[in-house]
Amino acid sequence: MNEMTVPGHHSTEERIEQVVEYLKNFNGMLVAYSGGVDSSTLAALAHLALGDRCVAVTADSQTMPARELESSVSTARSLGTRHIIIPYNELDEPGFANNPVDRCYHCKSGLFRELKKLARELGLEVIAEGTNASELTGHRPGHRAAIENGILTPFADLGITKNEIRQMAKYLGLPIWDKPQLACLSSRFPYGRTITVQGLRKVEKAEDYLFDIGVNQCRVRDHEDTARIEVPGDDLHIILKHRDDIVGAFKELGYTYITLDLEGFRSGSFDIAIKTGSRA
Repeated sequence: MNEMTVPGHHSTEERIEQVVEYLKNFNGMLVAYSGGVDSSTLAALAHLALGDRCVAVTADSQTMPARELESSVSTARSLGTRHIIIPYNELDEPGFANNPVDRCYHCKSGLFRELKKLARELGLEVIAEGTNASELTGHRPGHRAAIENGILTPFADLGITKNEIRQMAKYLGLPIWDKPQLACLSSRFPYGRTITVQGLRKVEKAEDYLFDIGVNQCRVRDHEDTARIEVPGDDLHIILKHRDDIVGAFKELGYTYITLDLEGFRSGSFDIAIKTGSRA
């Protein structure tokens, strides 16, 4: 494999060695694993460092699209690491369904509680998750939950950025190295809107439709009777080409108005409401 260089004057191979040496310090590790780039790379490196003493655990939750759960299973298989799927319903966590601005804190706190129970049962010393150095600014209530629960964040601790993780994943031959960034389905609703199973399935079906017609990355933001579609600029032509079909499909799902956000895809677009003090 050709060695790559990444920001910070570290080669990709050096970054991999740093993480593996970090992980070798622990007697067994449970990796909170969603199947995204960060958690997949962490699971792969933990498997290199600890072998069978690494277990990747995915929560089969109401806010995880079925397509992502299936993807996590196939990716874990390619990594060669032990993979466990546990049921988890964040809608049962006090405060979560009310969708406050610290919604992720309630979800992650409950999830880490369950993961700590499982880690004890499996005899694993620590739990780790894939937060990276690029994610330490902005609105990150989930990271606060990780700190409070003693969850390790190796990438953040070592100052490793999202781009570096993608380069490591590519170097390791992981098929998901360029996978678009994920976010749970609850992020499709404005803060303060009650999250329901019906609402989650509605936006999941809407996004599945867009993926099926060839969109690479999207968010369908749910404003009750209005669907606001966010896609990258490169995918705009797909939306316009299939405009009539999208309108028909979304109306069948229950939306009255179907809009295209001209600002395009961006993570956390509802966080703008936090900064401005308004409701999206």
